[in-house]
Amino acid sequence: MTEPLSSRPAADSFETLGEIVRAARRKLSRADWDYVAGGADTETTLKRNRQALDSIALRPRILRKVDAVDMTASLLGRRFRIPVFLAPLGSMQQLDPEGALPAARAAEAFGTLTILSSATQPDYETLKPKIAGPMIYQLYVRGDDAWVAERVKRAIDLGYVAFCLTVDTAVYSRRERDIEKRFVPTARQTASGQSQQAAVTWDLVKMLRDRFDIPLILKGIATAEDATVAVQHGVSVVYVSNHGGRQLDHGIGAIDALPEVVKAVAGRAEVVVDGGFVRGTDIVKAVALGAKAVGIGKLLGWGLAAGGQAGVTRVLELLETELRVAMALLGADRLAALGAECLRPARPVGEPHATSAFPLLDTAPWSL
Repeated sequence: MTEPLSSRPAADSFETLGEIVRAARRKLSRADWDYVAGGADTETTLKRNRQALDSIALRPRILRKVDAVDMTASLLGRRFRIPVFLAPLGSMQQLDPEGALPAARAAEAFGTLTILSSATQPDYETLKPKIAGPMIYQLYVRGDDAWVAERVKRAIDLGYVAFCLTVDTAVYSRRERDIEKRFVPTARQTASGQSQQAAVTWDLVKMLRDRFDIPLILKGIATAEDATVAVQHGVSVVYVSNHGGRQLDHGIGAIDALPEVVKAVAGRAEVVVDGGFVRGTDIVKAVALGAKAVGIGKLLGWGLAAGGQAGVTRVLELLETELRVAMALLGADRLAALGAECLRPARPVGEPHATSAFPLLDTAPWSL
């Protein structure tokens, strides 16, 4: 569990994202740290998320007017301060006593959106009345079609602006950091009906599109083939994700999957992505390859553990600062100026791991 809130440093004292990660590691137990930082089996997919990002270099253009850099993004017809949203993260109550509430408040105040996981607390019915800003409800299937339909209807009544169905969790993966400690996340301790997820097919997607007038997001798409089927079913947002490397081991990096999905979608839906994105330059690369926005999961968890609402706010502020600097130095004064011509292949300069994007972070008190 986390240390008492009173022991946390003031969030405005953090000047780098690495300081936030370091503070989170000091606050969290080994089990809670590994729950956020870890991946499935050999953690190859997790490492490839970082390796794929590190294998892309930036091509700057000079002497362009960048005294004012516009980072505002749009998704589902709404404008946001930067192209970053809070990805659905389970068991957030392990990271802060108030669970997802401080994070949602941070997103609302900052000017972006939250995708609330059905595997965290407070639940979607308790949390939404406390947040006036836009929120999306993400669901793991734990019942039949009628069970799912009831939750979608309730989400619409509560004012959620979209519904997100996670589609890459037919079975729960083997996360050896958790298994070797015999650690079970709090959300799994009380979960029931997990076998229902394995029975989900495109028929459920069709039912949701036929019955409900709410934008539908499919999270966990990693191939052009599935992206094509998704848009044929009327999906509003194709969410490229490998679950942060926490589901299928030996998958490709999320940003490596992004171009083929963007090409297959061909403008018929919006595309977002998550999976190892923790720096402003990571966001630049995703936008340049066609993503409308980038989800942060691990970084969200670390910010929440380090400083609650203020910690998540500081994560967003520092990402905004890094993004502004990167865009200005690239010669891009708006997101639309970022394209594939800004990128080129490159050889990574270091070995990837969960925190390799933060080179000043030492490995004490335990090896990562």
